[in-house]
Amino acid sequence: MATSTHTVTNQPPPLVAYDVFSADRALAEAVERHLDPGVHDAARRELAELGRAAGSAQAQRWAVQADTNPPVLRTHDRYGNRIDEVDFHPAWHRLLGKAVTSGLTNAWGRPGGHVRRAAGFLVWSQAEAGHGCPVSMTHAAVPALRTDPDLAAEWEPRLTSDVYAQELRPAARKPGVLFGMGMTEKQGGSDVRAITTRAVPLAAAGEYELLTGHKWFCSAPMSDGFLVLAQAPGGLTCFLVPRVLDDGTRNVFAIQRLKDKLGNRSNASAEVEFSGTWARRVGEEGSGVRTIIGMVAATRLDCVLGSAALMRQSVAQAVHHASYRSAFGGPLADKPLMRNVLADLALESEAATVLGMRLAAAYDAAGEGSESERALLRLAVPAAKYWVTKRCTPVVAEALECLGGNGYVEESGMPRLLRESPLNSVWEGSGNIQALDVLRALRGAPRTAGRGGRDVPPLDAFLREVGLARGADHRLDGAIKGMLTELADLGSAEVRARRLAERMALVLQGSLLVRWAPPEVADAFCASRLGGDWGAAFGTLPYGLNQAAVVERARVEV
Repeated sequence: MATSTHTVTNQPPPLVAYDVFSADRALAEAVERHLDPGVHDAARRELAELGRAAGSAQAQRWAVQADTNPPVLRTHDRYGNRIDEVDFHPAWHRLLGKAVTSGLTNAWGRPGGHVRRAAGFLVWSQAEAGHGCPVSMTHAAVPALRTDPDLAAEWEPRLTSDVYAQELRPAARKPGVLFGMGMTEKQGGSDVRAITTRAVPLAAAGEYELLTGHKWFCSAPMSDGFLVLAQAPGGLTCFLVPRVLDDGTRNVFAIQRLKDKLGNRSNASAEVEFSGTWARRVGEEGSGVRTIIGMVAATRLDCVLGSAALMRQSVAQAVHHASYRSAFGGPLADKPLMRNVLADLALESEAATVLGMRLAAAYDAAGEGSESERALLRLAVPAAKYWVTKRCTPVVAEALECLGGNGYVEESGMPRLLRESPLNSVWEGSGNIQALDVLRALRGAPRTAGRGGRDVPPLDAFLREVGLARGADHRLDGAIKGMLTELADLGSAEVRARRLAERMALVLQGSLLVRWAPPEVADAFCASRLGGDWGAAFGTLPYGLNQAAVVERARVEV
């Protein structure tokens, strides 16, 4: 009821009932660019349907409900029996079910599967990010399982299924399953050599009975199976731990507690204990890291895509608010200083999206046999994971500020995005781990072996990629030259590893934007990120750029 003293004016309408995919010009263009024409129309229809769902009022309600009603651990039933179950709000299951039925766990077996799946993951994560964790791990488990053809034949059809079955029962009796992962332990963190969980072999080849130890972070503990690292007699080895055994009994999987996290609150992250836990070896004994590295790389790309999703949603909210909110005689978005801020944020968002989708296309090409694309991934994924996830939090924080006090209250949704924003920088190896992995790729270890016995050095593949735009922008050319100077001395590179990873990611983003983005976007990116005409905060783009066109490109029409 309105009163004479409280008439609501000058408040933007909610950003709702729109197609998240089609409204994102950079993403829609990337899908068209990277998919063969024969599958593009079908993919566009799928993604538009998912985009409408992601932008719906229903999905927004589910997101709030899942975030404000976090999972609850039940260790025992009413009689004192250990059950180790986690109860989720129904909204979580609806979000997760929509992700599975939309093919977000199925990238490996259909034409253009990685591009289609990456675009869908970026779209649906804008509705709510927490449930993306089991989606990502289920998708990423496939390359690890493929090191064992028998395991892959058994589990891959379940992992890539478009059926979501939430109840715990033997995997063989489920039409679709979800996977998790357990690597880190409290004493080691990212140093997997410090793992103390041990496996004692059974008589049956590849089976280990006494998997005994702990995992400090195990996300989505109600998944059907987990890839776990443990010390076997022959060294660190990867194992598959099913949640429920074939005879219907629960495997020993004691959930000690759920983490009370900054963000990602809809998702359960647990500390788990193994004691005589049945497991099956995946890959060769003593080759655990090599076996699981395919899963790690795929989830790292999802960190890039997840951060790009958070950035895109934050920028869309900021531009939407500023387009409808009036101040000092006109819309905020038309004020030169606010336009500078919005354009700066939009550049960061588009660069992240274009990079993430290019890497997804590389996965498709690598799956078809391209060793150059596989080598590119070896270097570009850790560099992209380092830089894009680092940029996410300042982008979301600045976008929140564009809404002023309205952005600081929970009802706006911006605080949830801000709490989520640091996660991808931490998940699957924090910044230093990624920077050191960039150095390992530059130094050529591990090598990328071709099917014909030919090795493609990752740096060669990277330089070929950025070289496709050489000569198109003098600032990009200068940045490539500066990067090569930095790369000339790798002997003392560890102290400069973050700087190297940042510079390589920026050069790659600049190359992609120069080739594919509108001129006003590429010009602004190169002038600020590569040309050095940029301040330490957003909203410091140089004078003379077409900022209005950059902002208009990021706007959502509702």
